[in-house]
Amino acid sequence: MSEGQRFQLGTIGALSLSVVSSVSIVICNKALITTLGFSFATTLTSWHLLVTFCSLHVALWMKLFEHKPFDPRAVMGFGVLNGTSIGLLNLSLGFNSVGFYQMTKLAIIPCTVLLETIFFRKKFSRNIQLSLMILLLGVGIATVTDLQLNVLGSVLSLLAVVTTCVAQIMTNTIQKKFKVSSTQLLYQSCPYQAITLFITGPFVDGLLTNLNVFAFKYTPQVLAFIVLLCLISVSVNFSTFLVIGKTSPVTYQVLGHLKNMPSFLAFGSGLLHDPFSWRNILGILFALVGMILYSYCCTLESQQQASEASVQLFQAKESESEPLMSVENGASVLADSVVSKSPAWSSNKDLRA
Repeated sequence: MSEGQRFQLGTIGALSLSVVSSVSIVICNKALITTLGFSFATTLTSWHLLVTFCSLHVALWMKLFEHKPFDPRAVMGFGVLNGTSIGLLNLSLGFNSVGFYQMTKLAIIPCTVLLETIFFRKKFSRNIQLSLMILLLGVGIATVTDLQLNVLGSVLSLLAVVTTCVAQIMTNTIQKKFKVSSTQLLYQSCPYQAITLFITGPFVDGLLTNLNVFAFKYTPQVLAFIVLLCLISVSVNFSTFLVIGKTSPVTYQVLGHLKNMPSFLAFGSGLLHDPFSWRNILGILFALVGMILYSYCCTLESQQQASEASVQLFQAKESESEPLMSVENGASVLADSVVSKSPAWSSNKDLRA
């Protein structure tokens, strides 16, 4: 199996793991929040990250991956920023309508494209831009219902979009810049994310629910679901870093919208008794067309880049071999001239004799 085939297989595996683990955690979260009444999402996320760090520490002790320390300031800044973005997204959901929150998540893709274009000089072809517009249109049609605006909610949404975009771009750039794997980056950044959310989580959850997370009655069922969610979150966090590292922040957001859209619609029809409509079905079809176009365009561009790289490598090898060939040709010409002159010199000598 070639290196390109192994990379494609690893990417497919990362995407599949992300979808399965995300859908599983959504189902368990819904049961914990709606059935058991545990609505402290930010604090629960800090526990998820703490369990993820402990699991990775055990994996490190078992030598399943190698610890590779790098710039501690970059790790701390990245971890705090990632934790802050999670808290801001939860606040955005709490202080805005569900429809405006969905618009906030939709804004992450164009914001990411804009930031990568301005600061990283990354170029997105017109085909990819068109496919993203179709995808966002479909997700918007299917999930956005009401758009109730307020000043505080709008500011929180703007901060959530910016911090999420920067954090996901950093996830990709840090792995490439310092040549660390997704596991190594997650292991080093998890403590900072967990501490950030553990400190701010009770405050954020208190603002959203008017309840105290530490005064909640923890029954055996609640504890069992919390433990299960923490275990699933290990796969969610790992697959998130893996997908962004192997693809790009934009691809991760595209995948996120497609895996969250069915969950959002199922939540609305099951909990809010809001049945499917032709509008939802039309939005899903638009989103699927956009996703197929985006995947096709990305595949074509990656193949073109690979062919261009192979051509450049071939030209570089040819340019390296040309001086050697010229030297060899020059040596052969010199040898031929010496050989051709030697009989004339001998004949002159014979004539003199």
